[in-house]
Amino acid sequence: MLHEVADDPGSHTPEELHERYEAELAGAVESHGVEEVAEESGVDAERLRALLDGETPEFTLEEAAAILSVLAEAPEAETIAMLVRDDLMMGMSMAVLDVEAIESGIGGQLEAKEIQSKLEGRFPMNLRELALLHQFIESKKR
Repeated sequence: MLHEVADDPGSHTPEELHERYEAELAGAVESHGVEEVAEESGVDAERLRALLDGETPEFTLEEAAAILSVLAEAPEAETIAMLVRDDLMMGMSMAVLDVEAIESGIGGQLEAKEIQSKLEGRFPMNLRELALLHQFIESKKR
């Protein structure tokens, strides 16, 4: 799933991780077709087509999880999103990071309160934000 797109996410840039997330989503759409994925995931077919056309439509973690949940033997979308968030929080624990350290480490691109809310699932997190947090947290686990 999304949190497993790279063996060492901390050694990649956030942009590279975002590209890998998109490739994972595109693979799911290609294998099941735009219409089926749109129907099962609730994500707009236009955005799915744009993804397949090489564009970079913005998806939230929840939308990405819904897209991936159409794959055979994939968990439900809610479970996928929860696993991604849990992986981020476990990484924070292993790297001994709090949200203020993350805010500082990512140059204030997201505020500490915003990071906390996104990690808890109270505010939506888009895939670019996920890539930014994922890369930074993993880079500090070393």
